[in-house]
Amino acid sequence: MAVLVRFWGVRGSVACPGDRCARYGGNTSCVEIRVGDRLFIFDAGTGLRELGLSLGMEVPIDADLFLTHTHMDHIAGIPFFDPFFGAQNRFRLFSGHLAGNNLHNVLRTFMAAPLFPVPPEVFSATIEWNDFQAGDVLHPRDGVVIRTAPLNHPNGATGYRLEAEGKAICYVTDTEHVPGQIDANVVELVRDADFMIYDSTYSDAEYPDHVGWGHSTWEQGVRVADAANVKRFVIFHHDPSHDDAFMDKIASRAATMRPGTIVAREGDTYEL
Repeated sequence: MAVLVRFWGVRGSVACPGDRCARYGGNTSCVEIRVGDRLFIFDAGTGLRELGLSLGMEVPIDADLFLTHTHMDHIAGIPFFDPFFGAQNRFRLFSGHLAGNNLHNVLRTFMAAPLFPVPPEVFSATIEWNDFQAGDVLHPRDGVVIRTAPLNHPNGATGYRLEAEGKAICYVTDTEHVPGQIDANVVELVRDADFMIYDSTYSDAEYPDHVGWGHSTWEQGVRVADAANVKRFVIFHHDPSHDDAFMDKIASRAATMRPGTIVAREGDTYEL
């Protein structure tokens, strides 16, 4: 059974449309993973809208959506995801960072006046709201295991490891490292993974000006990948100030530092 990964949004912080970022893409975080005909979505940034448009002919849709956290750039696509308005569709939404709160309440606050004109109840699809604690192991479908771990990010975030068909895909974004150290939680989560998507917002040179902002560097991603024996490292969550020319330089340096490294681009698909 095929396992596919497709990128619909690869930016962090804020969407950045325009010619400067046309080749790598300007939408915020959203990744589609297919295990056969089963659909798993990771994060709901502005890229989620494009994914929704692509699903127009797939009805009914039955899918699982996992959020790393609920900062705006990771949930901005939710009100504009067309399949949520299809009564024949069914979605299970998961969040593991909201200790003392719950995902449904958070999205109600987000989709409420004066910030938004209609609440989540406007959706016609059947939606199940699932809160868990980062570190839990989830079993969303037969033959699919989702392992989770807490990440170092303001207000909390969750890293994911999807295991299916003998493959492991890790989605670890919005996490800040400590210089000179490698996060043991992250290394354990991604150990021996086939595909590691990692928060590479900054370069090591940029990082000192962004301490405490909750993000890592692509060079730290290389270190994590090496320490955990990851097969393919994917640079992700690009800073909106990094235009295509800047991303090309990162791609060149990363290819030298760790051959086979991928720089995520909107629309790119990988089969494992």
